[in-house]
Amino acid sequence: MLPFLGIIQALGLLTSFALLGTRSKGAGPQWLAFQGLLCGLVPIIMHADGLTTQVVLLAIGNIVLKGIVFPWVLLRLRARAPYHREVVPFIGIVGSTLFGIPVLALSVWLALRMTPALKHAPFVMLVLSIFLIFVGLFLIVTRRKALMQVIGYLVLENGIFVFSAIAISGTLLLVELGVLLDAFVAVFVMGIAILHINSEFGFMDVDQLTALRG
Repeated sequence: MLPFLGIIQALGLLTSFALLGTRSKGAGPQWLAFQGLLCGLVPIIMHADGLTTQVVLLAIGNIVLKGIVFPWVLLRLRARAPYHREVVPFIGIVGSTLFGIPVLALSVWLALRMTPALKHAPFVMLVLSIFLIFVGLFLIVTRRKALMQVIGYLVLENGIFVFSAIAISGTLLLVELGVLLDAFVAVFVMGIAILHINSEFGFMDVDQLTALRG
C-alpha cells in the first residue's frame, strides 16, 4: 500500500507545483483532471484489504466528477474566454512556484505534529492533503481570473477529500458526499457567474469588479 501512496503523493505534489507555475488556462483544467484522478484512487488503496461498495462508489464518483466532469466544464468556460493566460496575477508565476517550497516544508511539519493523533493515517497522505489545502487557498487568493480561482477551490476540495479518506472511517461516505455536492454546486454556480461576467463586461478579472458602482 505505501509504495502506491508514495507514488500518488509524488504525482500530487507535481500537479500542485504545475498549477502554481502555469499561466495557461488550458493547462490548469488538465492538471486538475490528473490530480482528481489521483485523489480518487486514495480510498481504494487505503481500503484495498476490504473494499466495500461504498468505498468503490465514492472513488468512482470522485474520479468522474473531479477527473472528468469538472475539468470539462472549466475547459468549456476557458474556450469562451477572450484571454488564454492568467495575466499578471497578484503574485507572479515564479513567486507562486517558490511559495510551494516553504509551504511543503510547513505541511511536513504539521503532518508530523498530527501523526500522534492520527496514527492510522499514512504520513505521505497527510503531507499531501495539507499541501493541497494550502495550494488551493493560495490560488483562490492570488489569481485574478475567476476560472483559476475555481481551480483553486477544487484543489482545496481535493485536499479535504484526501484528508477525510485517510482520517475518517465510519462516516467517510456521508462526509464526502456532502463535500462533493458542495463542489458540484460551486463549480456550476461559478461557471454561470463567469459566463455572465464575461458576456456583460468583456473580462474575467475579478479584482476589477470592485470598481463597479451600483
